[in-house]
Amino acid sequence: MEGASSCSSSSSAAAAQGGRGGEVGIRVGATNIGRLRGAPAAPGRHQQQQGKQPQHGARGGGVTSWHLRAFAAAVGVMGCVLLAASLAMSALHQVQFRNAAISRNVRGLQSVVLEELKQNVVRREQAEQIMHGRLLQMATSAVSKNGSESEDFALWEEPYKQARKWKPCAAKHSLADEEPDEINNGFILISANGGLNQQRVAVCNAVVVAALLNATLVLPRFLYSSVWRDTSQFGDIYQEDYFVNYMKNDVRIVKELPPHLQSLDLEAIGSQVTDMDISKEAEPSELVKSVLPILQQNGVVHFLGFGNRLGFDSVPVHLQRLRCRCNFHALKFVPELQRAGSLLVQRLRKASAMQTEMDKQLFGSNMVDPAFAEDHAAGGPSRYLALHMRFEEDMVAYSLCEFGGGEEERRELQAYRETHFPALATRLLNATVSPEEQRSLGRCPLTPEESGLILSALGYDRRTFIYVAGSQIYGGAPRLRPLTRLYPNLVTKEDILTADELAPFNNFSSRLAALDFIACASADVFAVTDSGSQLSSLVSGFRIYHGRGRAPTLHPNRKRYAQVLAEEGSIAWGGFQRRVRQMVEEYKRVSPRPRGRSVYRQPRTPGCMCRAAGDGSVDF
Repeated sequence: MEGASSCSSSSSAAAAQGGRGGEVGIRVGATNIGRLRGAPAAPGRHQQQQGKQPQHGARGGGVTSWHLRAFAAAVGVMGCVLLAASLAMSALHQVQFRNAAISRNVRGLQSVVLEELKQNVVRREQAEQIMHGRLLQMATSAVSKNGSESEDFALWEEPYKQARKWKPCAAKHSLADEEPDEINNGFILISANGGLNQQRVAVCNAVVVAALLNATLVLPRFLYSSVWRDTSQFGDIYQEDYFVNYMKNDVRIVKELPPHLQSLDLEAIGSQVTDMDISKEAEPSELVKSVLPILQQNGVVHFLGFGNRLGFDSVPVHLQRLRCRCNFHALKFVPELQRAGSLLVQRLRKASAMQTEMDKQLFGSNMVDPAFAEDHAAGGPSRYLALHMRFEEDMVAYSLCEFGGGEEERRELQAYRETHFPALATRLLNATVSPEEQRSLGRCPLTPEESGLILSALGYDRRTFIYVAGSQIYGGAPRLRPLTRLYPNLVTKEDILTADELAPFNNFSSRLAALDFIACASADVFAVTDSGSQLSSLVSGFRIYHGRGRAPTLHPNRKRYAQVLAEEGSIAWGGFQRRVRQMVEEYKRVSPRPRGRSVYRQPRTPGCMCRAAGDGSVDF
């Protein structure tokens, strides 16, 4: 608008000036237009010039005022056209500049997005932390070809028929069907530490100690753990009355201390006994020597902790039987856990398959109506493998091993040790522990990846349905991903039971662990990844005791497995498969409990199980 106004005014001015300049009879050109804008000469002088120069005036008579006005108008129009063109070009350049800037911004944004996606892919691949890439690649191919019909390895059954000759015997009472004497040496009180399975062992060891010292056992208490964070007590997990009544012919059990003892400061009077006061896996004679005098003097002894404080080999047969009666018969889960566990197992393996002795022991009269379970189990597997992934953060931190996470993993696990295992963290300040040596000695828990490699080497195909216990895996889903690549049909209790069905047990780790115990004990095959785990130990023993020789357990030797994995760079898949199968088959061989081994893990021992001979007789 501003340019157009200038153009109009210039044209008008030029026309007016041209009219005045036409009165001057001198040469006119583009270069002296400004001269024509001078003041007009006096009329007399103008006329005098015309009179004196007639020939000159006759020679310039062709340039008239009209010509000057036309010339001025043309110049004005041309100026407007040039100005308009200049404005148009300026606007075009601005548009082009902006488009170029937008284009550069878009290209820059695309570059940033692509770079971020690339970095995310790299981070995701790094997060998987694959430790055995070559073997994992071969296993991925193998699981697609595996088939149980063509394999000679017994995938779903015990390979040795001798296992069926062993029968449970601990149900027999230790003595005649008489209640123990009411006159005894006092009361045994225990406060068990750890999680569900450690507490279970402590309870049954306390039963034996009470019988050994001729004492009355007070119903055990469970200590709160900063690791497990569970406030559950005995009656929240096990049936109190059933436990008391089942053991009444062996040990007298009461629910509380008598009033005159409740007010005592047991620590002040010297009646509190900690794990520091007793040797690990102590012999009965040590307890008689160190604890019995306190019991007789004060009438009560409080065992604080009581983790693994009673040995195995030196315990007399009648007390060993008592231990097995407690673990395999007297400790029954509360009805709420039995019903939820029954529902869990029936959905894992169709309701029609629920006909085993194991089910009767685990669920009793609280087995869920099969019709209800079938509504939710349509299309489910008829059999499943339970895998106890003992790869929680506490286990990983305590092992002092490394699992491919680099410096970030080391800092994280050290921080966990300082919070939950301060004594261990302090000890590490003055000692050097080699993660490589820990692994070579078989002290590192197996990763999900390493567990999947074992299953694929044994011949389990990609369709195998796997229940994962201990599902709070350190590293989460990225750590599980190598396993799910091999076996996509992985489930946990959270996948099988609804949120409403799990709600009563949420925030109670011991009760959730009880559901894992049930699912693992009832599985067609149970796979162990950590021999030091109490759950694996107890479930393995439970399957031997109640499985009737039809409940196989896969138990790798971690030390031998570490040696095999150390050869990853050169070993062929066939060689890896052969060595893994040999390792697992050796554990399946049937034999009595070796010296030094836990009765809870291997109950084929006098007092617990009996072996039937060919003539129908029974030894042990």
